[in-house]
Amino acid sequence: MRSAREPAVLDDIDRRIVNALQGGFPLVPRPYAAVAERLGLAEDELLARLDTLTASGVLSRFGPMFDAERFGGAVSLAAMAVPVDRFDAVAAVLDAMPEIAHNYERRHPLNMWFVIATETRAGIGAAQRVIEAKTGLKVLLFPKIREYFVGMRVEA
Repeated sequence: MRSAREPAVLDDIDRRIVNALQGGFPLVPRPYAAVAERLGLAEDELLARLDTLTASGVLSRFGPMFDAERFGGAVSLAAMAVPVDRFDAVAAVLDAMPEIAHNYERRHPLNMWFVIATETRAGIGAAQRVIEAKTGLKVLLFPKIREYFVGMRVEA
């Protein structure tokens, strides 16, 4: 997880990769080769850059986004007020949990935000209780009322 205190440095190729991989991922036998060709890159360079972007925390994850509710699961936005000196340790707790899709820092009293996705609605509360037990901090849940699709584009 990259802290808001550490700005990401992306070159032009990284920006093009981030922008190109947010929708329309090709469903072909070698999708990375197809994307790489569109970007004018070699497939191995694209894969290496994705590894670097993920390992450095610029991308928290790279993979498909599924609508958990259509599969009978549940999703909730959540937030916590985390002391600054514990932020990285609490982020590590969340990063280790498969129920947490991603987490990020905000400049707000509720400074850590994340998404909980579970196989059942009851799983949301269970994950909330685990996080609270492991961190000693209150987790506030903000269940989805209406769905919005927001993409992140970076200027080239």
